[in-house]
Amino acid sequence: MTGTRIGLIRGDGIGPEIVEATVRVLDALAELHPESRGWEYVEIDAGADTYRRTGVACAEADVRRLRDEVDATLKGPVGLPDVRTPDGVEAGVLGGILRTGLDTYANIRPVRSWPGVPSRVRADRVDYVIVRENTEGLYASRGKGVGNRWAVTDTLLTTREGTLRVARKAFTLAAGRQGAPADGVRRVTCVDKSNVLRSHAFFREVVTEVAAEFPEVELEYRYADAAAQDLVLCPERFDVLVMENFLGDVLSDLGGATVGGVGLCPAGNVGDGAAYFEPVHGSAPDLVGRNRANPVGQLLAAAMLLDHLGHVDEAARLRRAVSAVLAFGTVRIEADGTVRGGAEAVADAVIAALQP
Repeated sequence: MTGTRIGLIRGDGIGPEIVEATVRVLDALAELHPESRGWEYVEIDAGADTYRRTGVACAEADVRRLRDEVDATLKGPVGLPDVRTPDGVEAGVLGGILRTGLDTYANIRPVRSWPGVPSRVRADRVDYVIVRENTEGLYASRGKGVGNRWAVTDTLLTTREGTLRVARKAFTLAAGRQGAPADGVRRVTCVDKSNVLRSHAFFREVVTEVAAEFPEVELEYRYADAAAQDLVLCPERFDVLVMENFLGDVLSDLGGATVGGVGLCPAGNVGDGAAYFEPVHGSAPDLVGRNRANPVGQLLAAAMLLDHLGHVDEAARLRRAVSAVLAFGTVRIEADGTVRGGAEAVADAVIAALQP
């Protein structure tokens, strides 16, 4: 019986630094859990540097490998500000390529406070998950906007099937959690602008239909602007939130800001088959080689990957180790989100904390 096959996209900027640190931690975990039979890494060439060398951010053959040849993928941040397409758009980003190519329709973004990290809200009161529809919404217009020098339009697409499947993912996730910190109620909050947009009214209608399949989970609604306020003022109210693509992109970063920055936030892109996991933040090319790169989001993305693959003990052990090094100050997150000593120092500390 062979080990787990993990696709590996090292990315751009600080991506190679934080991915390599995470691989070291994963390998240390495998040694502590020999029953897992270890991990086999499948390297995939993708990102802005790939675009600069080859003219494509990720070859179609490599997308097929990620879909058919690996169990899940760990992806570093990609993109470089000076690598652009001929029409001036940033090249090398992979969201549109992988999310649609792998049909990973649910973008799952946990937001929680960690001990030892300065938080904008009470540290013990933030533990929710944003489930963002990942293949439709306003971002369905990626590369397809129509216009001229006087006006441009982008189309927001919402389908019944697309909303059904992401709503079911959100309710299934809520059914397996412990509920909102404030009251322990398993709850899904549908976030939209249904008072303005017909597509969002349709999204709310379909989410309400799915709620009937999960009587053990409460359903509530928030307009997006009200949700933005409440995620700051009363985050303990929330358990799982489900929303359209663009709204999820914006509100998950807002949530990250309340708990110490997006450098602490992982994300999973999950479909019925393929899945890949990544930090929320960008490639931060200005930090390359300065021993300041923060790998915590990448490490927590690896924990999500392990959970997804059924390695729940290893995932829990990794999260405990990250929590310990932050709580004891072994790893300190600076005000700008960086860490002293960079990714390798964090990996050393986490590996030490993994030991029994």
